[in-house]
Amino acid sequence: MINRREFIGIGAAASATVLLPGCTRTSYAPNYPLQDANGHLLWQNWSGTEHAYPVNRAAPATVDELRNLLVAAPAPIRPVGAGHSFTGVCTSEGTLLSLDNLSGLVSHDAKANTATVKAGTRLQQLGQLLADINQDMLNIPDINKQSLAGAISTGTHGTGIQLPAMHGRVESFRILTLAGEEKNCSPTENADLFHAALVGMGSFGIMTEYTLKNWPLQRTERRVDIVPLDELLRDWQSLYLNNRNAEFFYIPFTGIAARILHNQTTDEPTPRGPDKDMDTLMDLKKLRDYLSWSSSMRRRVAEMLAGKHGSERAVDYSWKLMASERSVRFKEMEFHLPLENQLAALKEVIATIESKCPDVFFPIEARVIQRDSNAWLSPFYERDSGSIAVHTYYEDNHQYMFDLIEPIFRKYGGRPHWGKLHSLGAADFEKLYPKWQDVAALRREMDPQGKLLNPFLKKVWGV
Repeated sequence: MINRREFIGIGAAASATVLLPGCTRTSYAPNYPLQDANGHLLWQNWSGTEHAYPVNRAAPATVDELRNLLVAAPAPIRPVGAGHSFTGVCTSEGTLLSLDNLSGLVSHDAKANTATVKAGTRLQQLGQLLADINQDMLNIPDINKQSLAGAISTGTHGTGIQLPAMHGRVESFRILTLAGEEKNCSPTENADLFHAALVGMGSFGIMTEYTLKNWPLQRTERRVDIVPLDELLRDWQSLYLNNRNAEFFYIPFTGIAARILHNQTTDEPTPRGPDKDMDTLMDLKKLRDYLSWSSSMRRRVAEMLAGKHGSERAVDYSWKLMASERSVRFKEMEFHLPLENQLAALKEVIATIESKCPDVFFPIEARVIQRDSNAWLSPFYERDSGSIAVHTYYEDNHQYMFDLIEPIFRKYGGRPHWGKLHSLGAADFEKLYPKWQDVAALRREMDPQGKLLNPFLKKVWGV
C-alpha cells in the first residue's frame, strides 16, 4: 500500500522514463518593480494576480489610532488582511491598512461557547486561542493564513451540509465607521448594517471585533482516500449527508479523486504528520509536463496505479486537521451553485478542461455549504450550495477560467466567491442577490465619498 503522494510520484516517474522530455512553457508570473517612480514600495497579493504601490501603509494598534487614521489617510483605504484574495478586493494606491496589531482574544463565555475576538486575528492563531478556552471553530476553510475579518468579509467557508460558512456563526461584530463611530451590530442592534456588512468586503467601515458561536473542544477524525471519480460522484450525496465534513479533489486527466471526510470521535490522537501537498502538486506538474500531449496516456498511467493507493487517517482537533499548508502558489476561481446543480456543472467543467485545457494539473475541488440568512451578500444566502473551485499554477495562464469555466458556472446559477477570480459586476450581482439594492443603498450611506472603494470594488458596486 502506498499513500497518495507516492501514487502520483510513481506515475510521474514512470512516464518520465518512457516518454518525451518535459515541455517548455512560457511563465505568466508577473515580475513587478520593487518600487514605482515615486519611491512607493510594491505590494503584491499571495498569488501574484494583483499588485499596488500604496502611498501609505498603516498598522494601528488601538481603535483610537484607527479612528484618527480614517480621518486623514489617503484614499482608497483598504484593509489588507493576509492578501490571500485572488481578486483586487484589497489593492490600494492610497492607504493599505493592516489589522495585525488588532488581534487576540477579548473575552469568552464558557457556558455559551462564545468568544469575542479582534478582527485582525489570523485563523491559525484563532485555533489555538479557542483551544486554550476549550472551544473550537465550527467550520474552517482549507487555508488558515487569512485574518478573521478578511475571511468573514469575503464569505470564506469550509464544507458540511449541516454547517454554515464562517459568517454564519457570527453573533455580533463591531465596526468603525468613516465618521469615527464604533457601532455594535447584531440581528437585534443596527440590524440592517449587520446583515449588509457581515459579508461586505470592507465596503462599509473597518471591522474591529467579532463575537463567534463555537463548539466545545472535541477531537476529529480525518480520512483521505483515493477513489475512482465515477464511484465518488455516485456516492457524493450520501457522503455529504452522512459525514460532518465532506469534500473531494478531482485530479484532471486521471479519473481519480481524493475523498476527504472529517467526523467527531473519542479516539486517541493520531497526529496528521507533515503536510505533503506541495510534493504532491509538484509531482502532478511533472505528470502534466511529460504527458500533456496525450490525455489518454496521462489517464492510463494514473489508472495503472489506481489500485495501489492507501488511506490517510489522523485524529486531532479540527483546527489542526482541516486546514492545509498550501505552500505552492496558485490562482483560483470558485463559484457556489444551487446544490442540485453541482454535479451537472462539475461534469461539464471536467469535460471542458480535459478536452481543451491540457496544461491544467491542479485538482478541482468540490464542497457543500449550508444555506444562511444572516448575511445579505452571502453566496449561500437562502440556498444550500455546492461549490466548485478550479485552480491554476501561479506561473500558468489562467485566462481559460474566464473564457471556458466561468460561463459554465454562470449557466448553472453560480455566485462567485468574493475573494476569488471572476468577471462579474453590479448588474450581475443585482440579479443574483435579492437584497442587492438595499445593501448598495446602505453602502452609499456609510461611505458617500467612496473612500473605501478601489477599482475592483467600484466595478462590484457599479460606481
